[in-house]
Amino acid sequence: MTPLLLAAAGVVALAAAAVILRSFGPGYRVGRLLAVVAQVPVAEAIRLAEAGETRYVRVYGRIDSDAEFEDADHRPLVLRRTRIDWRAAGRGPWTQFDSRLEAVPFVVREGLDEIAVDAARLGDGLVVVPRESVGVARDMDAMTAAGIDPGAEARLRVELVSSVDHAAVLGVPARTADGSIVIGPGLGRPLVVSTLEPDEAMRVLAGGAVGRSRVAMACLAGGLVLIVLAAAWWLLEMVLGSGVAVALAASPDPTLRPGTDTRSSGGGPGIVGEPLLAVLGVLGVALLSVLASVAYVHMTASPDA
Repeated sequence: MTPLLLAAAGVVALAAAAVILRSFGPGYRVGRLLAVVAQVPVAEAIRLAEAGETRYVRVYGRIDSDAEFEDADHRPLVLRRTRIDWRAAGRGPWTQFDSRLEAVPFVVREGLDEIAVDAARLGDGLVVVPRESVGVARDMDAMTAAGIDPGAEARLRVELVSSVDHAAVLGVPARTADGSIVIGPGLGRPLVVSTLEPDEAMRVLAGGAVGRSRVAMACLAGGLVLIVLAAAWWLLEMVLGSGVAVALAASPDPTLRPGTDTRSSGGGPGIVGEPLLAVLGVLGVALLSVLASVAYVHMTASPDA
């Protein structure tokens, strides 16, 4: 096996990880944003909007509203999204049939500072524990009237945000035409509202496909390791020449590489090789590892992310 084959195997593993991660759909992109976007104080988000700086940031605070509404369980809600999906015979991905968003003006409050959330423009970025019920299409007249197979599986999915929740909100703070400051989608990225802790949010976004996400992480880690090993092998060959190949198939008899002398001018064993090149080789491996990680991030990033 050569460094080129190791590197090729690493690239294949990274490509497999990218394909698996993208199979999670919009949830993968939202999860990536939740993992990497830096958090700033609400006061800093307000300052950015007042200064006209366009930045995609993350703020965290308590949800608050003067216009909350109650649900059947008397929870003070600020947002409720109801979705109806269907799929044939319980197989394949869900197809959205209908979606309805109910939202009132609300803010994220941190101490004395608050910033309004442009909830009307919230798309796939809502991350909460959904409430689901599953049945068949024949239970809903609107579905059968639309020509959907009466035996198809149907799902009612309800997502709630209440005024007692704390939430992470990702978006671009901006000043509106009426002078108010809101945080919403921008720079090609969605508005994200998550009331969950990071680990729980990732589980919800993965849709319970824990095995698939573990395979993706294994491919990612394995790919990076293979690329680093290939880089280390290549650098050792650069430093030692053909010595690496000889060492892998060494004979039991001691041999000297041409042009080397183990004796120093004082007649004892001396230092063989080039220590500086060895140090540079180690630094090169570390650099290539970082470059491989950056390349993977760019490879899996959406064009507008």
